[in-house]
Amino acid sequence: MPQTIARHPKALVAIHWVTAAAVLGAWASAEGGRAVVQNPPLVHFTLGLAVLVLVLPRLVLRLRGGGAQADSQFRPLAAATAAGHGLLYALLIALPLTGWYAASQMGVGVQVLGLDLPALAAPVQGRPGAIAEFHESAGSLILVLAGLHALMALWHQFVLRDGTLRRMSLR
Repeated sequence: MPQTIARHPKALVAIHWVTAAAVLGAWASAEGGRAVVQNPPLVHFTLGLAVLVLVLPRLVLRLRGGGAQADSQFRPLAAATAAGHGLLYALLIALPLTGWYAASQMGVGVQVLGLDLPALAAPVQGRPGAIAEFHESAGSLILVLAGLHALMALWHQFVLRDGTLRRMSLR
């Protein structure tokens, strides 16, 4: 008999889907290299910083018991689930911060909704360095992890039949 898992709080579900849309939008609007100095990608900056702002209430809601509980019957899967979620959360924080840092190193002012944000680093000549390279690579990594996350949700829904997609809907 399939096990039914309790629904997530609607606030957590809403933040989940808005964050997913912001991550996809930030990835789609990304521009690399020094071209951003002449034409800063304001949509990318706004969406990236929205991810950073959204992760804070999301973490609070999860820590208050709103997150998914791993199936403890198969410990390796439970450990992989916890590691995957931990890495996703780490990237949701690291990507916006490293992007802001890299923009600062390129001398690009980060402006969001008309607000000028302070630089996180002094401008440098030449390549912005390892932080910028991490930002670019991690941008692709978070999409891979999100894809695996979605595949696991589908597996839970259609193989385990535990109602995972239903509990992640706003209805």
